[in-house]
Amino acid sequence: MYWRKFNGESIDLPIKEAVELAIKREAGMLYKLKVCIGTDSQVKGKETEFATVIVFLREGNGGFMFLHNEKTTQRYSIKERMLVEVAKSIEIAYELCDLFTLYDVDMEVHADINTNPQFKSNEALREAMGYILGMGFAFKAKPEAFASSCCANKAVN
Repeated sequence: MYWRKFNGESIDLPIKEAVELAIKREAGMLYKLKVCIGTDSQVKGKETEFATVIVFLREGNGGFMFLHNEKTTQRYSIKERMLVEVAKSIEIAYELCDLFTLYDVDMEVHADINTNPQFKSNEALREAMGYILGMGFAFKAKPEAFASSCCANKAVN
């Protein structure tokens, strides 16, 4: 999996190592971190592009993020696509959760799903919330889900 920083700089380490180094660096500067993981997608013609982000928030002092993009030609209904986004976020959250426990870093999984029933993405809300909470992760949906709806959204070309 190819990960990069927001400035485009490639992350050459395995993502788990890169995240651990970032946590240690920030702890060394006495920052209290919170991590939010989210995925967004965009359909363009026959392709669907997904962007997954790991957002590191420094309590009271900004933040930074790592990004991963992938494309597929597989077709999805809106509900399927929302659940694939959630699955991608959970996959990376699960890979990293022992680090967050070890270093006492709070973590949330953000779903780009609207809590307003008038929006089509709302069809997937119940399943997405059950999936995330069932994995033992904290859950946020729109409008609180900035990692997916703002950060990952900027990373989908």
